[in-house]
Amino acid sequence: MVYILGGWQSDFKRNWAREGLEIGDGFAEALHGGLDAVNMAPDEIEVGHVGNFVGDLFSGQGQLGGFCAMAEPAFDGLPTSRHEAACASGGVAMLAAMADIESGRYGTAAVLGLEMMRNTPGETAAAYLGAAAWVGHEYQQARYVWPRAFSDLTDEYDRRYGIDEAHLRRISQINFANARLNPNAQTRDYVFNDASFSADDEANPVIEGRVRKSDCGQVTDGAAMVVLASAGRAADYARRRGLPLESLPRIKGWGHRSGPISYQRKIEAAAGSDHVFPQVKRAIDEARARAGLPLDGIDAVETHDCFSMTEYMAIDHLGLTAPGESWKAIEAGDIEKGGRLPINPSGGLIGCGHPVGATGVRMALDAFRQTTGTAGGCQVEGARNVQTLNIGGSTTTTVSLVIGRD
Repeated sequence: MVYILGGWQSDFKRNWAREGLEIGDGFAEALHGGLDAVNMAPDEIEVGHVGNFVGDLFSGQGQLGGFCAMAEPAFDGLPTSRHEAACASGGVAMLAAMADIESGRYGTAAVLGLEMMRNTPGETAAAYLGAAAWVGHEYQQARYVWPRAFSDLTDEYDRRYGIDEAHLRRISQINFANARLNPNAQTRDYVFNDASFSADDEANPVIEGRVRKSDCGQVTDGAAMVVLASAGRAADYARRRGLPLESLPRIKGWGHRSGPISYQRKIEAAAGSDHVFPQVKRAIDEARARAGLPLDGIDAVETHDCFSMTEYMAIDHLGLTAPGESWKAIEAGDIEKGGRLPINPSGGLIGCGHPVGATGVRMALDAFRQTTGTAGGCQVEGARNVQTLNIGGSTTTTVSLVIGRD
C-alpha cells in the first residue's frame, strides 16, 4: 500500500519571471513547502521524483533532480529521477514513486512536479508545448498546435454523435466558477459576463478551429509536491502525530496506458470502438478495478481539461454517460458541486491553471485534500474516494489514480 501524507502547492496566479525567480527557485519553494506541510525532516525522505515536461525549452534547464540537493543540502546523495510524459509528467512521476515504495526499495518518496511557462511570448510557449505532438508530421499549418488538436477532437465527436458547443462553454463556466473558491487558482479573480462563454467573436474569440478562448486551459508557472509512504512508514507517521492510520488516504488503484504519438493514428485505431480513446477508457477502468470501486464509489474527479473538449471526452470515458452523451451529465448538473459526480472542484486546468509537469501531482494533492476534508471552499461534502485523470499529448499517455480513505 502507498499512502499520501500530505503536500503543498504554489499559488498558480504568480508569474515567477516577473518576481525575478528561476525554475530552481520555484523548485526550492515547493520542496520546503511540502516538507513543512507534512512536518517532516529532510532525512525522513528516502527518494525524490520530479515531473517536468519542458524545462529544457522554457528555461534551458534539464537535470532537474539535481535541484533537490541544491535546495536542501541534507539531500546531497538522495537518489532522484526526472520523468517526462508531456502533460502527464506529474502522473508518471507519481507512478514511479509508487513503484519504488511498493517494491520495498524505499519507504518514503517526495514527488514534485513543476513548470515555468510564463517567461516567453504566447506563440513561443505554444511552439514549445507542441513538442508533445508528432513534430514535423502533424499540425504543421496550425498556429497553435493543441487548440487545433482538440478542435479536431470536437469534429470527431460531432461526426460520431453530434455536438452542441454550448455544452463545452458550460464546462468552462463551471470550472472558472469552482476556481473562484480556490485560493491557489490562477483565474480566481477573473471577471466574466455572459458573452465570455458565447460565440461572440470579440468577447470569446476563436483560437483555432472550433476552440475559443474560454475553452482553453491556462499557461501557468507553478509547482506541487506530495510525500508518499509505505504502510509501515505511514503508520509510524500517524502514531507520532496521534492520528489513526485510516485518517490518511492511500492510493487504492492506478491505471496507465499509452498510444501512438500521432492523433490521427489514435483515431484510426479507435474506428471500431464505442469510445474515441480506448486507452483512456482502459486506464480509467483499470484504476477503479484495482481499487475495487464502481463508478458510484467515486465521490469526485480531478480530470484533465486542457480544453473543455478534453473534459467532455472524459465524462463519457469515466462512464458517467454512454459514449457521445456527455451533454446529458452537463445539462443535468451531474458534474457540478452537489451533483452526481463533481468534476474539477479545484477549477481544473481551465480554472486552477496548468503548469504542465505539476498537474498530475496537483491532482493527487487535491484528492488528498478532498478525502481528508481539508479542501476549504472546494470541498465536496463527504468525499472519501477521488479519481484523477492525467493526460499527456493527444492522449498519448494516460494516468489515472484512485485515492481514498478506508
